[in-house]
Amino acid sequence: MKIVILDDYQHVARQLGPFDTLTGDEIVVLHEHVAALDDLAVALGGAQVVVAMRERTPFRAETFARLPDLRLLVTTGMANASIDLEAAAARGVTVTGTAATGSAKSSNTAELTWALILACRRHVVTEDRALREGRWQTTVGTDLAGTTLGVLGLGRLGAQVARIGQAFDMRVIAWSRNLTPERAAEAGARWVPKDELFAASDVLTVHLKLSDRTTGLVGAAELAAMKPTSILVNTSRGPIVDRDALVAALTAGTIAGAGLDVYDTEPLPPGDPLRQAPGTVLLPHLGYVTEAGYRSMYAQVVEDIAAWKAGSPIRVLTP
Repeated sequence: MKIVILDDYQHVARQLGPFDTLTGDEIVVLHEHVAALDDLAVALGGAQVVVAMRERTPFRAETFARLPDLRLLVTTGMANASIDLEAAAARGVTVTGTAATGSAKSSNTAELTWALILACRRHVVTEDRALREGRWQTTVGTDLAGTTLGVLGLGRLGAQVARIGQAFDMRVIAWSRNLTPERAAEAGARWVPKDELFAASDVLTVHLKLSDRTTGLVGAAELAAMKPTSILVNTSRGPIVDRDALVAALTAGTIAGAGLDVYDTEPLPPGDPLRQAPGTVLLPHLGYVTEAGYRSMYAQVVEDIAAWKAGSPIRVLTP
């Protein structure tokens, strides 16, 4: 059986995952992203099993049509907006996922969120570059204590970020469509209406799942409501924030900066305007990229494959 693992940029999948237990299988690991459908069809030709990394590679009806041998698609995570589950089912392709457990269910993404917040507020990247170029103290930072942290989406990750905000002596407010004042209070935050969240936040951090309801949720109107001294941080999914509206707001000085770990297209294309937008700290989707996270994720990938081969698939994703 041919198994293809996509997007192993760091060359660690075989090292951190127990793929050697899949005896008798041909395992092919791709270390570069394959974007074009024609190229993808060639790279995955003859594969019965494909392991996808997050939403990076779209699997739509036209993709499945080009992969007649595919029978199992394993995605990292338990949701993937880039996979058409109905099209997969129509082609007889089982789709399974991986769940965050143990140490991988820790605060890896929450920690990175705060790395971006601090990098933006204390101009870490700018000062690092300036120092290497021979300059000394070129910016003035902004304190976090006494300012307002706005959390857009107060689920598990949002609640972790909120608790850290309290440790920095920040006022924490939150909003999402289904959030209640009681649930916000349990996480140490104060529920506010959506318009107040954007208007009052000195730091606005996004922690929502990508869906039809959340795509473009942060648009030109929301960014215009923010303070010119505020920053936006997104470690959730790129399309939740309107890319063009964000670039315009950063260029016009409507907001002071943005820390981003996620993008509409990943890897971020060379000509994407975010690369030139002022006041940005850009990371290549590192929120989940830790050794513990990878070990847990790839272990479950192997579990999914073994269970499917045994005729009892687990963690199946359905339309």
